[in-house]
Amino acid sequence: MFTKRKLIKELEEYLLANQENIYRLAYSYVKNPEDALDITQEAVFKAISGVDSLKNPQGMKTWVYRIVSNTALDFLRKQKRLVVVDEDTLGFYLEESRASRDEGKDLDLAMALEKLTPRERGRIVLRYFEDLKLEEVAEVLNENINTTKSRLYASLRKLRIEMEEPTQEVKHG
Repeated sequence: MFTKRKLIKELEEYLLANQENIYRLAYSYVKNPEDALDITQEAVFKAISGVDSLKNPQGMKTWVYRIVSNTALDFLRKQKRLVVVDEDTLGFYLEESRASRDEGKDLDLAMALEKLTPRERGRIVLRYFEDLKLEEVAEVLNENINTTKSRLYASLRKLRIEMEEPTQEVKHG
């Protein structure tokens, strides 16, 4: 059985080891470094002060991601502002792949992701960039697994539509 002291220590170690991932998730919602830092700081505070609500230490990752996601969504609701497209969009996620993939495709992906709502974008980021299982994404978003699947696939369909280049009609004459 975990004592509160041991649980806090384990949480602190997890937060330190995963601070970049936590920041990256916050950034994926707000697209602003300062706001992402504020959200990260608030989420870490919430996690440490709410450690008693962590029922299963093995679920710490999804529990922390849920706190970060909810904190970011609360921030966006309070700000009631549009997330502006900037050059650094998804730079964290795309940096590693730039060497091996076409930069144009990365930019298309980044631009297409920007056109999704923060919830849709967050769902895709959690599943494909943070590599969470569907069950973990559902837990982070506090949804039923089937709801998560259907919303993820709907988000992916929207993303695919955004990434498709308009077909050019060729007229023979």
